[in-house]
Amino acid sequence: MTRRSLDQLGRLQAAVMEIVWDLQQATVQQVLDRLAARKKLAYTTVLSAMQKLERLGWLKHRAEGRTYIYQPTRTRDAEGRRSLSNLMGTVFDDNPLAMMQHLLEDERIGADELAELRRMVDRRRRELAQE
Repeated sequence: MTRRSLDQLGRLQAAVMEIVWDLQQATVQQVLDRLAARKKLAYTTVLSAMQKLERLGWLKHRAEGRTYIYQPTRTRDAEGRRSLSNLMGTVFDDNPLAMMQHLLEDERIGADELAELRRMVDRRRRELAQE
């Protein structure tokens, strides 16, 4: 199967990946328990989602007795960067300035987030100056 990006996964698959990333490794039951707080799902539904994620190359497993322990094959950071790059290319014509402008104009960005963004920009400037 072709490699899907994070934003191309279904809601359940993306939720499963978030849980496995948080736990670093997980059984189907552990994922089911975490998902149960949001939605009632059958064990077999979660199992099917995890098996499909394994076929797609997102997860791998090892057996411990009769239990499979699933681990991510991709990091959250790497996939986040990949999705962001796809978004920037598709929506903003590969223009990071346009993307940042839209982000800064979003009313959900508050003073704390703006201060953190400023610290990140300042840190990046220092890194570039050292190159």
